Amino acid sequence: MIGAAQMEDYNNNGKMHPKKFSLVLLIVGMTMLFLGLTSAFLVREAEGNWLHFSLPPQFVGSTIAVIISSLSMYFAYYSAKRDNLKSVTAGMAVTLVAGLSFVYFQYLGFNDMADRGIYFSPANGSAGGLVSGSFVIMFIALHLLHLLGGIIFVTVVLVKSLMLKVHKKNTLSISMCNTYWHFVGVLWIYLYLFLNFAPQL
Repeated sequence: MIGAAQMEDYNNNGKMHPKKFSLVLLIVGMTMLFLGLTSAFLVREAEGNWLHFSLPPQFVGSTIAVIISSLSMYFAYYSAKRDNLKSVTAGMAVTLVAGLSFVYFQYLGFNDMADRGIYFSPANGSAGGLVSGSFVIMFIALHLLHLLGGIIFVTVVLVKSLMLKVHKKNTLSISMCNTYWHFVGVLWIYLYLFLNFAPQL
């Protein structure tokens, strides 16, 4: 039997809520996009004319921030299912601050690459263009775009929690936010490990 805290995720026939299903489709699409881009990365790197460089150290801060935000997001969701409304708000607030910290570390990382002469260039490795840098910046920028969408989602749920509209009988929004936020967090860790180790830039 579906628990009371999960009833909003499903309709009377036990089928997934349309909004939840749309989120699943979005996540599947994002997964296909980044898998395709990482495959293109490997193919282009094998062709040569590829400068290897280390990722900005600021991205370690981004990784720590996203881990903290995932923990606080789960804490907020766990609290909502148990009707602990103050903890929901606290968890969502920490998630928002950690998410904004992630963005700040990304900004510092972009500046670090710019200082080293690494920019996004359509020249594709010719006439001074740095194709490896372009790939890395494209990965990070696309992920950041999706994470900014998550920050908006987190902000909306935080406001709803302040209005006492997130509780065990109304968990759809925080459940979807939890799913999406964990996905973009795992996606960042995947990209960070990929760009560091498979192969070395």
